[in-house]
Amino acid sequence: MIRAFAAATFDGTTVVHDPAVGTNHLPPQPLPLPVGCVALDDRQVAAWPEADPAVLALEYPPSMCWSPIVRCNLDCPQCLDDKSVRESTAAERRVLAGHIAASGVLGVDISGGEPLLLRDLPELARAIRRQGTSVVSCTTNGWHLARRAEELADSLDAIRVSLDGATEATHDYWRGQDSYRRAVAGIRAAVDEGLFVQLQMVLMQSNKHEAQTLLDRAAQLGAGGVTFLQMLPIGSGAALAAEQMLTDEQAQDIVGPLAVPTDIRVRLRTRTSASGFTVLRADGYAWRNTRGATGISAFVPVTGPSDLRLPTSGSSS
Repeated sequence: MIRAFAAATFDGTTVVHDPAVGTNHLPPQPLPLPVGCVALDDRQVAAWPEADPAVLALEYPPSMCWSPIVRCNLDCPQCLDDKSVRESTAAERRVLAGHIAASGVLGVDISGGEPLLLRDLPELARAIRRQGTSVVSCTTNGWHLARRAEELADSLDAIRVSLDGATEATHDYWRGQDSYRRAVAGIRAAVDEGLFVQLQMVLMQSNKHEAQTLLDRAAQLGAGGVTFLQMLPIGSGAALAAEQMLTDEQAQDIVGPLAVPTDIRVRLRTRTSASGFTVLRADGYAWRNTRGATGISAFVPVTGPSDLRLPTSGSSS
């Protein structure tokens, strides 16, 4: 499938960001790619080696997460969000979107909370994409996706939908009654609108047995892939860590042998690979995952594009 990616060259090294899977890749050199948004075959990109941001001398992180909202219509116990954070106003969100757009970051995933509760979500996504250097995805629980898919189709490059179970019983256990039905309806609506959909499962002891079924379900629904997310012991999820959290090695043993349907892109985001990732939270402060994505450092207010260039060490919280 031909879809949107973002490319940039740093000191002679070209980096390509995949907005659906959330990975950064190193194409064969030399590969003449324009700076900014570029249409590529996702099978070709998937075959390229992943770039380790830790070893690249980049002025800004190649990709980041922006959580402009704390509110959510669901109350999931595995959530990693800090629900005590103040939310930015609509005017402040527009300013932050401008800082992100000017920073040169390749990929931005708008998360939350539940970002589909924001009326200005399409406007924010378009503001980040306006300079033509960034691609934008959105992570959602899918509850409101069916009714908003049409308006989001022209503002997002991909959408990531959380499914913490391949079956209604498992997913609704973690996300609440009727959440599976609403998410599946949203996935179908998004696919119908031409959005590239990536499913995301927080991999836990209680749902690991459904990993293969989720891949098969993704293919049935017309999604482009599945990302298995290692649980992070941050926020509400910290209380579940002892009971539900897998080691990176255990997760790899689960995902590695899976039979992957044709044209389904699979990623395991280990805690190791999440370490160092930059997050801009709802109150306008940015932080970086540290200690294998089990802690936070470099907690700074974002008042301009340069503030997204976080140090690798600093005060933790």
